[in-house]
Amino acid sequence: MTRKLDISNSLQQRAETLFPGGVNSPVRAFRAVGGEPPMIVSGSGARMTDADGNTYIDYVLSWGPLILGHCAPEVVEAVIEATRKGTSFGASTPTEAELAEEVIKAFPSIEMLRFVSSGTEATMSAIRLARAATGRKYIVKFEGCYHGHSDALLVKAGSGVATFGIPGSAGVPEEFVKFTLALPYNDVAALEEAFHKFKNQIACVIIEPVVGNMGCVPPKPGYLESVRSLTTREGSLLILDEVMTGFRVSYGGAQELYGIKPDLTTLGKVIGGGLPVGAYGGPAALMNQISPLGPVYQAGTLSGNPLAMAAGLAMLKTLGKGRRTIYPALNALSAKLVAGITEAGRAAGVEITSNQVGSMFTWFFTNREVFDWDTAASCKTELFGRFHRGMLEAGIWLPASQFEAAFLSTAHTSEDIDTTIAAAQTVFAAMRV
Repeated sequence: MTRKLDISNSLQQRAETLFPGGVNSPVRAFRAVGGEPPMIVSGSGARMTDADGNTYIDYVLSWGPLILGHCAPEVVEAVIEATRKGTSFGASTPTEAELAEEVIKAFPSIEMLRFVSSGTEATMSAIRLARAATGRKYIVKFEGCYHGHSDALLVKAGSGVATFGIPGSAGVPEEFVKFTLALPYNDVAALEEAFHKFKNQIACVIIEPVVGNMGCVPPKPGYLESVRSLTTREGSLLILDEVMTGFRVSYGGAQELYGIKPDLTTLGKVIGGGLPVGAYGGPAALMNQISPLGPVYQAGTLSGNPLAMAAGLAMLKTLGKGRRTIYPALNALSAKLVAGITEAGRAAGVEITSNQVGSMFTWFFTNREVFDWDTAASCKTELFGRFHRGMLEAGIWLPASQFEAAFLSTAHTSEDIDTTIAAAQTVFAAMRV
């Protein structure tokens, strides 16, 4: 089947005269896989439809937050009701507290939080708070972990232990990242050495507990426990960036799944039900250092906006009520999908491996285990591009990058999984030619 994309292509050409690359976020571009991105006009359940009427089974789900699928009725109804009362007030609303209570119920490490409008805002604010609380300047991040596009966190992935950060984007002066240490993920010795080299100078360690931005890469057994132990010993704060994993890998995020209690947690995506939102939180003693009670300034006109609060509240209440059935079902269906496509690739002689944590997963085109940035970067991206193009042609929407995680929703069915695996078998057969 050959999809017609005449309308999408025309819309993309118009977009390219208005936006850099025709997109408003680089991950929406298809340059890594070739071709032009279809223009999406609607979504329902597990499917999206483009401007030409082509439908796709969606495994991106707005990059993770749509756990209930597109246009979940309870979320849509909550947004409509909230809109009738007003879209923004620049003032506090009761729904903010209601949503905060749902978040705190799921994340016992959070006693108090602050809503913001994006994951980038959440991480940069949490780091500012950590520096203020410790009186230290250096921060540790890990190669392949993405924490938003603030200057101090846009550090190029590279080898070496406890090296100074190098700007990973034009327009970021080296002076802005000289206090950022980029270390290899899943390497306890590297973190030990950093703390030795920068004794009593590291304010915090920020980490994606399950990495989603070099593909899905889980922590090795005992790794997160070691990171927690080292930060406690050295008087540094541990920030778990759960913008992607929060409510996704389990109801209480990765910290519930792995039994890790961070000092600060950053959240986003799902807590807004798919609308723009973020949050950071932790013990009250830390959070009370935020303005207006404390000296750490952070503000935002649309923080806690009523539409996102209403959507998030509807989403989290649904997940909370159904957590004992929702998550096991999601995990089982994800396992079926991941195993089915991995086996299909290997049967066709394609070098492929996979990682999965709950309903978050990636197929890597390599015969190596992927556990850090270096092993992820060794993947054959040309093979991934061929796979992606073939799956898209078959009506399967996957992340347009080897280094982005895919996701499942409660709207996906076993039949959707069978259809997807069958499509992969056909694509892999064509890749052998």
